[in-house]
Parts: sequence; structure tokens; C-alpha cells
Amino acid sequence: MTYQASDKPSIFLGDNLKNVNLHNMTGESSSSALSYSSGSNALSHVYIQYPPLRCHVPASRSLFYDDGNKLILALTPNQVFSWKTATYNPYAAPSSDQISEGPVLSIRYSLDLKLLAIQRSSHEIQIWNKDTGDTFSQKCRPESESILGFFWTDCPTCDIVFVKTSGLDLYTYGTESRNLQLVQTKKQSISWYIYTHESRLVLLASGMQCKSFTGFQLSSAGIIRLPKFEMVMAKPEANSNPILAAEDVHIITVYGRLYCLQFDKVAMLLRLYRFYRDAVVQQGSLPVYSDRIAVSVVDNVLLVHQAEAKVVIVYDIYADSKVPISAPLPLCLRGYSRASVASFHTSTKTSGASESKNLSATEETIYGDQWQFLVPDLVLDVSNGSLWKISLDLEGISASSSEVQLILEFLQRRKLDAEKAKQLSLAIVRTIILERKPVPMVARAMDVLLAAYSQAIKTGSYNKRSITEEISPSNAPNAAVGETITGTDVSRSINQEPKSVTQKDSSNRSIVATSESDGSIEKTETGDLLEPGLLGGEDLPAGTSQTHGPTNNQLNSSATQRKQSAVTSSAATSPADFYSHVFSPIVEEMMGDGSYLTAIIAEFLRSCSLEKLKVYPNTYVLLVQILARDERYAELELFIMNKIIEHSKEVALQLLDSGRQNQQIRKLGQDILRQLSLHHDYVLLLVQDGYYLEALRYARKNKVTTVRPSLFLEAAYVSKDPQHLAAVLRFFSDFIPGFKSSPDHNTYHRFVAELNSSVTG
Repeated sequence: MTYQASDKPSIFLGDNLKNVNLHNMTGESSSSALSYSSGSNALSHVYIQYPPLRCHVPASRSLFYDDGNKLILALTPNQVFSWKTATYNPYAAPSSDQISEGPVLSIRYSLDLKLLAIQRSSHEIQIWNKDTGDTFSQKCRPESESILGFFWTDCPTCDIVFVKTSGLDLYTYGTESRNLQLVQTKKQSISWYIYTHESRLVLLASGMQCKSFTGFQLSSAGIIRLPKFEMVMAKPEANSNPILAAEDVHIITVYGRLYCLQFDKVAMLLRLYRFYRDAVVQQGSLPVYSDRIAVSVVDNVLLVHQAEAKVVIVYDIYADSKVPISAPLPLCLRGYSRASVASFHTSTKTSGASESKNLSATEETIYGDQWQFLVPDLVLDVSNGSLWKISLDLEGISASSSEVQLILEFLQRRKLDAEKAKQLSLAIVRTIILERKPVPMVARAMDVLLAAYSQAIKTGSYNKRSITEEISPSNAPNAAVGETITGTDVSRSINQEPKSVTQKDSSNRSIVATSESDGSIEKTETGDLLEPGLLGGEDLPAGTSQTHGPTNNQLNSSATQRKQSAVTSSAATSPADFYSHVFSPIVEEMMGDGSYLTAIIAEFLRSCSLEKLKVYPNTYVLLVQILARDERYAELELFIMNKIIEHSKEVALQLLDSGRQNQQIRKLGQDILRQLSLHHDYVLLLVQDGYYLEALRYARKNKVTTVRPSLFLEAAYVSKDPQHLAAVLRFFSDFIPGFKSSPDHNTYHRFVAELNSSVTG
């Protein structure tokens, strides 16, 4: 939300823009920019889903966004209607409160929803207590200052902050006195400011060009004051100094890191600044191809909307990469059809004609002046009263990329649709194997997935499931500005280390807050910030730093805020997934290329060993089957002897089955059973092979009592040797108490007599 008082583009990306949407790059309007689709085969990687949330009520005069509570507010002369957007239900019904008539510049509920603050003018803010009905006003000195805006906070120091041209006023609300009490003032000349509740960060602009900034983070952990910094602005050819506007600065949270994005209209660059506790560091820039842009963040992916070109460029800046992950393509409207319109207007009691008219208006006003992009992944069409949610088409992005390793890394970092990302990852590996891609290429792909799984196991995110209930805004996790700039990233097993930051003088690496006249309580320690778990944030994606950045607190895009009960929040693929979804389905299709598949599985085993992961037993069994089917017995024996194939009961049984044509292989299976002390199975095997006397000796030596005597007796009887049958019968009579009185003894004693009579006869 913004409030106001008064590098060259790469040839590659530019060519993409021209090829994809040359017509729109000329500046002509195009209603075809919004493509309709019901699936991922559309020429788009970012989409909005029909139906939208309708935020229109009769006689409403304006719409506001309360980002602290994730509410869309519609005002009538004496009422305020609110829709919850945290879980984004397009069929949600609004709640309402009565308000007094008068002008409204801004309106926000307190985080506990008990108070409603309305900015009536540049000098007055009115507070209404819902429980008591009491109303009071807080005013400033009109002759020396004006109110730019306000926001509620969960900071222990204050409940609400007024941003004025003369600085910040921090107030608490007294439940007994039922008014605001000033607790702190931060004097500073302010031209305009931006604030997002997601980051709890307010940036205050000052100076002739509005490029000098001071920042404060007011979170549940306290107040952190950022060092002053200036944004870089290119000078135009004419002798003039451009003024930075509030709409050209954006605060985003990506992978738990806080960034500020500045649109330099002269240089046509989007400059990135990363916030640390003791420094604000510029981290490169992104090319811009439109005079008007907007920014969204979906599942930690940065979307730069080129409004005039009517395309979206997708960036994943996890590893400080400035290369888009896909070609720039238009925004797509999904799910729009006559049936969906009929269903929607039946549910919402609107006419189909009106709905079609609204959709036509949406198509005409795509990236129009009335589109307001809300942090982090919503867009409000003010003219039509529609709220849309922006989503990523992971399948489309995956299909459009030829960089297998990079796209797998990208998919493994996705959390909002983790199951889809997981299935796509497995499908990619399966496809490149079926296409007989080079073994090193497949090996790198498997390394990426298994490293991500290993990291997910270590961090506990693999077994995490999303929470079904909605998180209360007042209890929502806080983001934190990154720790000291000298900190070190850890757990980056998937991607390369981030680019090093220029070292500064040690005197600039720590912040010691100075107390102000009213008694500042800002933190003065220079050590690490609170860890993500202590701030209540959710687990970071596999490979994400746990110390060199703030907590991932995306309130609106957080997986914990969405109704996805019993759905995993990790895209990690386990060794068992590899067997079920990669190796097992393709083994029949690759019957004639066993050597290639053997090499692939061997690389898989190497990668598992590197990550210290337990291989799913059936994977070893599959490898035995492949080698035996191709009669590569010598190679199979080496795999067993060198323990490349881990010894297990399943492997032993498969060796026994595959060794019917090769006694040496069968013997390997027997040896494994014996080595693993699987005495019962070994005895059964000997009996089945007709070695019942050897089985008896082995059973007696190893005290195997779980094999039924009838199995031995039946095997001896089949041999038609009365002496062997008598020996087995005598063995059980001597060593099993009560056996002489059992039915088996009587039956086989009679069989011995019959065999003896037949021999003598």
C-alpha cells in the first residue's frame, strides 16, 4: 500500500517480448491480451481463476484494502462491508458495520477487529469501538503537519502508528481510558511512505527527489530501525532531476528475505535492494519494457507485470539469478465458460448477462488504470468491483523450459502446490530417461531431487502438512529484516551460494539505536535476529538459509493460510517415489536397453549414498531383475559382492528366483539369507530344494522352531526313501515333546511302513 503527500535490457528477453506480443509492444490496445483457457496448455504461465470475488454492494462509493486483516472494504454512506481474502473464497459473503457519514481517505480495522480507524481528513483520524459504540478523534496540528496515513501493528510498543509529514507518532489504545495514548514520536520530514503488514516494514521517503529513505520494522519482536539509504536514479538527458513516486517502490518478501524494488523510469530498470539489520544492499536490477509496471509474489516467485506490453515476466531470485525462468507471456483467465458463469450467477444471485458484461470489462481493462495489485498475490479491479487471485501454472512453466536441472530446482522450492510440483518433477526425470538423455544429465537431475529430499527430512518440512484453519491476523507470523550483513548462508544444498556482498567498514555493520526524547525502546543488540521458528514463521523451502535472512511470513500466500488439509507442503521426492513413479513404470518400455537403465539406477544409488538416504528395497530388486534378464550374471555378482546392491530379504528372494538358470546367482541368494540370519526362510528354501536333511541339521544348529514338521515329513515322503522318512520322523520324535501323540506322527509312521513293504515286496 502506498501513500503520498503532494543496466541495459538483455537482447534475449527483448526478443522474447517482441515475438510473443509484438502488437502490444507498439502501445496499441488489445483485448486479446487476456487469453481464455481451462487448462495449462494456454500460452501463459500466470493466470487468474474465474470466478472472482465480487466486492460490490449497492450504493458503494469506494473500495479499500485492509492488508493487516486481509479484508476488502466497500463503503456506503453509512456502512462498511468487508470480505475476507486470506483463504480467497469467491463465494464468501460480506460482514458489515455501521459507520457515521463523512469523507473517508483511509479505513482499517485493528488487528483484533475490535476497533475501526477512519482517516477523515489530512488532519483527523476517527476511532470507533465496536464493543461500546464509543467514537473519538485524534487530530494533528493543521498549521505545521498533516497525516499521510496510518496502520495498526502487533508491536509490543504500540497499537497504531500515524505517519505524518513531520514523522511517526506511535500510540497505544487504553482499554480503560478508551482513547489513544502517545508513547513515542520519531521526528523526520516525510514526503510519502509505503507500508506492508506482510513485512511489518515502513519506508519513509524524503529529500528533493524523494530518494532518501529511512525504514522501521515494527513487529511482535520489537522495533528495528534500518540505516538510512538512498536509491539510485539515472539522470535524464535533459537537465532535470526526476522525482521518485510512491507507486514506483515496492516491498516484497521472497524466501523469507525482505526486498525493496525501485522502478527507475529513466534507465528502464527495476532495481533490487535487500534489507539487512545493519545495511541495505543493492542486488542488481531487472530490465523493464513498459512505462507502467506492477509487482506480485506468488509462492516466493517474483512476477513483474509489464502493464503496457500486457505480459508477465517470471523471476525466481532464490539464488540471486536475474534471468527469467520463462518467456514473457500474457495473463490468462482460467475457468471461464457459460457453465461456470451460470453456476456463479446462480450462487451469487446475479444475472448471466451482467456477469458476461463484467468479464468483457475485465478483458478490456486488463492492466488498466483501475487495477490495483495487492500484496502479495491479489489484484483488485476497482472499476468492476472484482478481486482476482494470481496463480502460477507450474505445468506450463515446466513444459516451456529445456533447462532440466534449473526447472527441477525451481519446482522443488514450490510450496503452495507442492504435490503438483512433486509429480511434475518425477515426470520430468521419467521423460528424460525414456528419451535416453545422456547419463550425466539424468544423474544431475536425480541429484537435485534427492538433495532436496534430504534437506526436507533434515528441516522437518517433508512430513509437514498445511493447516486447515485460518490464522488470525493478530497471531500471524512476523517477517524480520535480514540479520547482520556479515552472516553466512547455510543449508544451500540445491543452489549455488548467493553473490558475495561488498564488505563495509565494521563500524557500519551494527546499529546502535539512539534514544529519543520520549524514551525510545528500540533494540540495540547487534547479534543475530530471532530465528524463523521463534518468530512463528513456517519452515523455509529445502535449501533456504535459516540464518541469513528474515522469516518467511507471507500472510496471504502462506500455505498455512489456505484450506489444504492433509496436503503436503513439500515437493521433495523420496527414494520410494523414484521407484513407484520413475523406475517401475518405464522398465517394460526399456526392455531392449537394460544397460542404459542399469547405468541410471547405479547413478541413483550413488546419489542416495551421497545424501545418506535409505534406498527403497524394491529398487534393488528391480536392478537384479534387469541384470538377470539380460543374463549379465558376472556384473550382477559384482554388484552383490561389492554391496552396490544392498543385502535384504527381498534381494535374496529375487536372486533365488533369478538364479534358476544360474546356480552361482542362486547361491548368492542363499548366502544373503544366511548372512542376514533369516533362518526360517533359509530352512524353507532348503526344504523346497529337497535338502530336507540339511535343513534339519541347520534348524537344530540355529534353533529354528518356526517351521512346521509336516513340511519336512512331506518332502521326505515325496523322495520315496523309507530310511530318510524314518530318520526325519525319529528326529521330531526325539526333539519335539509330545510329537509321538500327534496326528503327523501316526500318519507318517504308517507311510514309513507302507514304503518299507513296497521296497521288500
